[in-house]
Order: sequence, then C-alpha cells, then structure tokens
Amino acid sequence: MKEFRIHGRGGQGSVAAAYLLAAAAFEAGFTCQAFPAFGAERRGAPVTAFVRIDKAPIHLRSQVHSPDFLIVQDATLLHDPALTAGLKDGGGMLVNSTRASEDVAKEFGCKAICLPATELAMEEIGRPIPNTALLAGFLTLTDLLPQEALAAALKDRFKGDVLQKNLSLIARAADAVPHGIWKEAEDA
Repeated sequence: MKEFRIHGRGGQGSVAAAYLLAAAAFEAGFTCQAFPAFGAERRGAPVTAFVRIDKAPIHLRSQVHSPDFLIVQDATLLHDPALTAGLKDGGGMLVNSTRASEDVAKEFGCKAICLPATELAMEEIGRPIPNTALLAGFLTLTDLLPQEALAAALKDRFKGDVLQKNLSLIARAADAVPHGIWKEAEDA
C-alpha cells in the first residue's frame, strides 16, 4: 500500500486533489481511499488530505501517519516543523514553490522537488489553484499512475473549457519535473 499526505490551505483544492488522485488510481485499477482533515472551515486555514492506494482492499481507517510522499500546495506551510513528521525513509516531498529544490531538500533532510504550480495554474486556467499541476508533477516523478488516469479523472470532474485548460495545465506540469526519479522509492 502507498500512502500520501497533501498539505495546503483552504481554497487551494487540497481535498479535491486527494479525490482526484484517488479517482486516477481507481481508473488505473487500484483500490483507493481519500479523505480530509481540517479544523475551521475557512479559506486560508491549514488543510490536510490523505490518500491510500493499493492493489488489494484497504481496511485501514485512520489518518496517514507515515506517508510515502508529501504534496505541499502552499510554501508558507514549510515553516511548520512537523510538516515532514512520519515521512518514510526514501520518501519525497513535492512543493508548490519557486525555491530551489536542493534548498528545500537540505532544509528538511528528504528528497524534495519544487514546482511553481500556482504560476502554471495562473497561466493555464487563470486561477491560483495548484492542485492539478501538482498531481501531474507527482505522477511524473513517481510513475505511480499514468497521466492518462489523471486525465480521465479530470474528465469525470470537469467539462468544456475548464477541462481543456486543466488538461493543458497537467501536460505543462508533467514536463516541468524530472520523469521517474522517485520511481525507485515508489517501487520499494
């Protein structure tokens, strides 16, 4: 089983990202879970969402305490010293940031890749919602699921111009990160 934790702020699509990742996993033939955890339901408040993916049925019903990977949708959350708590050895963190990946990796002592997902989203969809760009980047880094599975999940959620803009966004995001460099950790 692979487990993921998505950190963001209300309004950035963290919960939607979890559901889209699970839907993409389902499209690719996996069993999956996706669920959020948040306090005050307001825009800008910290939000955490969890995803589990496995080929077998998933019976675990708790939050993800030891994720294989983290997706951080808001770089201001990097100030939280508990952000990487429980991250498995060899795991990685994809961060929505323009910072140098090497600096974030050194600061947190784990593999890290930074992707300017908000900038890409503004250019492609005209809104500062980084979730689909980060998912495409994550899938490219890990080779966990094919991009076509994410595209199929998007087609179930969006239509028309919004869908086309998101498909363009995921293509750009996938091209913006190294292909398969976290596959070894995903295979472990």
